[in-house]
Amino acid sequence: MNLLELHNLSIRFRTETGAVDAVKRVSLSMKDGESLAIVGESGSGKTVTALSLTRLLPTPPAEYAGGKILYRGQDVLAMSERQVRHVRGGGIAYIFQEPATSLNPVYSIRSQIAEGIRLHRPDVADIDAEVVKWLGAVGIVDPEKRMHDYPHQLSGGMQQRAMIAMALGCRPRLLVADEPTTALDVTIQAQILAELRRLRAEFGMALILITHNFGIIRGLCDRVAVMFRGEIVEYGDTESLLKNPQHPYTKALIACVPRLGSHQSRLRTISDSWKLPEAA
Repeated sequence: MNLLELHNLSIRFRTETGAVDAVKRVSLSMKDGESLAIVGESGSGKTVTALSLTRLLPTPPAEYAGGKILYRGQDVLAMSERQVRHVRGGGIAYIFQEPATSLNPVYSIRSQIAEGIRLHRPDVADIDAEVVKWLGAVGIVDPEKRMHDYPHQLSGGMQQRAMIAMALGCRPRLLVADEPTTALDVTIQAQILAELRRLRAEFGMALILITHNFGIIRGLCDRVAVMFRGEIVEYGDTESLLKNPQHPYTKALIACVPRLGSHQSRLRTISDSWKLPEAA
């Protein structure tokens, strides 16, 4: 049995000017322990697809227009709210792209990590020890002290590590990392990606990495799904897709990645790499 399957998933948003199709007939599957990158520019439907996995999209304005989301063989769209709450965190956990706005500023890091542990792992007797364990696992120095800090007392990189600890504390089967290195400097970006690679190997969890940057997926993701205007336009194993992309949009995205030693006077962009087809 696959851990996750999407079958012809379609999602639209109702607006004052009419319906907008954000995700169109998306199908993909993942096994336990597998890693998948969903790549595309802003507005391509990556985050909407990810949030739909546990029905985090507010309805309305969102509307599940068709298809199925199967988590361990059960259709998430047919679950009761109580059943979905057990999937959120305990089954599928998220690292959001802006830790400064995702962490609650009035609660300590300890309180926020402990909340998920209590909900999804009621068998844990020593909550503080578990919080310290996960903060240490993601590379935060002196976790016994830092767990009592508030988000504003942490750097951007440490906030992101705290978010990862919060997700991992629930022991999810699948971790969804939505642009986890946004707004971080390149050194911290590399550290966070290395941390995700190490933690995935150590705990055997599946990973979905949402990004617009092909430069960060090699060595971290087994397969890639390229999204454009709400659709998956190319899907395959990472190395093959990077070496021999087939779709013009995939080629354009790869061409946008800056390379050391390049003597181009300016970076290529989608608009000058490939003329986008007109919307139907």
